[in-house]
This record gives sequence, structure tokens and C-alpha cells, in this order.
Amino acid sequence: MLGRVGAAVGEVARASVEIGPHAGAHRVALRAGVSVLVPLAVLVLAGRVDLTPYAAFGAMTSLYGRHHGHVDRSGMQLGAATAFTATVGLGVLAAVLPGQHAWLVVLVGALVAGAGQVLADALAWHPPGSTFLVFAFCVCASIPGLGLLDVPLALAVSALSAAFSLLVGHVGVLRDRTGYRVPTLPAMSVRTALGTPARRRWVAVVLGCALAGGSACLLVGFEHPYWGIVAAVAALGGADHRTRLVRAVHRAVGTVLGVLVAWPLLAAHPRGLAAVAVVCVTQIGAELFIGRNYALALLFITPLALMMSQLAHEQPVGPLLLDRVGSTAVGAGVSLVAVVALLAARRTPSAPA
Repeated sequence: MLGRVGAAVGEVARASVEIGPHAGAHRVALRAGVSVLVPLAVLVLAGRVDLTPYAAFGAMTSLYGRHHGHVDRSGMQLGAATAFTATVGLGVLAAVLPGQHAWLVVLVGALVAGAGQVLADALAWHPPGSTFLVFAFCVCASIPGLGLLDVPLALAVSALSAAFSLLVGHVGVLRDRTGYRVPTLPAMSVRTALGTPARRRWVAVVLGCALAGGSACLLVGFEHPYWGIVAAVAALGGADHRTRLVRAVHRAVGTVLGVLVAWPLLAAHPRGLAAVAVVCVTQIGAELFIGRNYALALLFITPLALMMSQLAHEQPVGPLLLDRVGSTAVGAGVSLVAVVALLAARRTPSAPA
């Protein structure tokens, strides 16, 4: 037993320091950078910094289908764009509810994580899982001072930003117009998304996110429990158990290192186009490394997420960074427990009928 555990730990440790191939990451990074730069710059120049979070989440459409051709990528991105727009709208709708609603954000965020996981599995999204959807919902649901009129405005900004990402993804067609055809949504495989292994993972995602954001972060007293949710779903959304374990380790270690990178950036209090530049550069850096080593990518993802949070609602830098580390540690810890539970469930034989 101890030998198997030691071998598993050694395998996860080796996988945690592996560096994957480049695989044309510069093209994906460039598309992502342009997709986020233009909408955010337009809003800043128009004096509507308050709308930049919705545009940033719409621009995340560009992250999908990185290894696909133009047509297949566009079909996948159409589905992602629709999901992001709906999730942003749901988040703003949650934000306008009166009173303290942190527990509501946690519970609905966990359900968004589960629903997004099913959708990602059914449509074979790449990147897999629901991490970005959960992040979009939780940030939008945590923005103070919103009203009902902000709901359609957020939907419009997110949809327009997503549409621009689709256009950016089509630029390559200009080089080869003969192979172009109208994009179609990928066929939905409900059987894959709702099969026994997928159902177990769905339960683990929902319960893990609820525990990470609720009974852990809120009870401990962190101001941003949704970072615990995002950390949990980022690990649990992995394709297999080894990937999930490695993701949990990467999330914890990479966030600590990423906070050290974010500290001087946020301490400089960038405003306007300077803040947009930070978002754009860190988005490009994240896409350059996300497929190679997740911990290295978090050196850019962490300041990117923190900068987006500051655009949505500026807060003191010190407590913000400590909250990021603490909430992420809780989420990563919960995800490790959930992965072990999934392994135990897989190895336990079913009772005879």
C-alpha cells in the first residue's frame, strides 16, 4: 500500500515539473491578446472602465479550440460565446439582489461549475471544464452597486466582445479562402457527458466547489470565497486523475509565485490603458504557457485575475493578495480530497443487483 502511494506521489511530482511542447502557442496567445486588448481599450477610452470586466469575459471566447482549424474552432467558440454571455448575465443578476448574498454566490457558483462541466464534456470543449465560466459568474456576481439596467448592458458588452473574438479567430481564413465553410456547432454527446464516470466527476465538482467556497472560505473568513471555487474546479476539470492531482499542486504553488509577480504590478496602481496593457500582456503570457506547464502559466494567470478583479472593484492590495493565497490553498486542498474520493469510488466494485 505504502509502495503504491509512494509511486503515485513520485509520478505526480515528475509530472508537475514537466514542460510540454510549444505546439504553436504563440498563435493562440496573439489571438487572445488582440481579443482582450481592443474591447478593453475602447471602453477605457470611452470612459466606461466599469464595463471592462464584461468585455474581458466575452474575450475569453478566444481561448477555445486552440488546436482546431478555423471552422471547427469557430463552431466551438460560438458555443463558448453563448455560454459566457449567459453566465455574465446570470452573475450580474445575482449581484443586483439586495442584502448580503455571499452564500448565494457560492451555491450558484457551484451549480454553474457543474452545469459548465456537463456542457464542456458534451461539446468536447478545449480547454475542458468550466473554470472560466465559474470565474465569470463569481466576479460579476461580486461587483457592488449594480442595478437591473446593468443586466442588459452587461449582456450586450459581453456578446459584442465575444463576437470580436470570433472575428479575430477568422483572420487566418484570409490566407486560404478556398477551405472556408460556414461554422456549425459541434454535435452534443449527452451520453458522454452523463455517463457513470462523468456523473461521479460532476458530483465531485459541485460538492468540491460548494465546500471550497462555502464551508471552507466563508467560514474561515476570506473575502473572496470564489477563488476557492475556481481553484477547486480548475483541478477537478482535468481529463484524468493524474492531471487533476497535478493541477491541484500547480494551482497552489503557481498561485503563491504568481502573487509575488502580481504584487509590484498591483502596487503601482495602474489605471486606464496601463491596466489594459497589464491584462493584455498577462493574457498573452498565460496562453504561451498554459499548455506547457500550468504552474508557469499561473505566474501570468494570477496577476491577470487580480487585475481583472481590480478593474471590477478596486480593493487594498495587501489583503487582496493574502486572500488570493488563502482561498486558493483551501480550494486546492478540497480538490485533492475530491480526487482521492473519485479514485476510491472508481476502485470500489458496484454491489450486485
